Amino acid sequence: MLKITDLKVNYGGIEAVKGISLEVPEGEVVTLIGANGAGKSTTLRTIAGLVKPAGGRVEFMGEDITGKDPTSIVKKGITLVPEGRKIFPDLTVLENLKIGAYMRKDDLTDDLNWVYDLFPRLKERHWQAGGTLSGGEQQMLAVGRALMSRPKLIMMDEPSLGLAPLIVRGIFDIIREIHKQGVTILLIEQNANMALQAADMGYVMETGRITLSGPGQELLTNEAVKAAYLGA
Repeated sequence: MLKITDLKVNYGGIEAVKGISLEVPEGEVVTLIGANGAGKSTTLRTIAGLVKPAGGRVEFMGEDITGKDPTSIVKKGITLVPEGRKIFPDLTVLENLKIGAYMRKDDLTDDLNWVYDLFPRLKERHWQAGGTLSGGEQQMLAVGRALMSRPKLIMMDEPSLGLAPLIVRGIFDIIREIHKQGVTILLIEQNANMALQAADMGYVMETGRITLSGPGQELLTNEAVKAAYLGA
């Protein structure tokens, strides 16, 4: 579904992404793990059209989307759940969800019900300002907002960041449920253990380069991965 070839991204004079290649097959969960500053978020932001690449190619469903603007990327069927959630704090839960569907002209009822089924807490609080929600509820809202565009591919940047362990497990349960319902997922996550357990395929990124890749379960047992990211 998504194919990245020799992607390079510069910030000023710094080469943040140094010619990486990866693939996200349709219907799978693919995770990108690595330390802070490895270039993971930059990669997602480049796919989403928020950052222009210095070189390489991004293809989605066989089409070259390299350097396209964010609106075009969303129209193609790619959405991003950004790090830090970035909800609209002064808008209600319902208004935040509707913004996720801003390019749609059809009826939103079925999709709102789908999001509310995934996140019953959002249904309970649909009238409440987003900024008054807990961190976990705001993360649910950020994911729900992304789903309202009916994406083919949803990219999630650190969905568990700053959340209590119990809430993190709930977020990963939701990721698995979204996957079961046919949405392809590209996931960046510092909780490497949870990410690799959920992933069909994993990539390890270090200082702008892919240094290791393989099935999620295989990387879970890799000694180098265990030492660097799993605390073993």
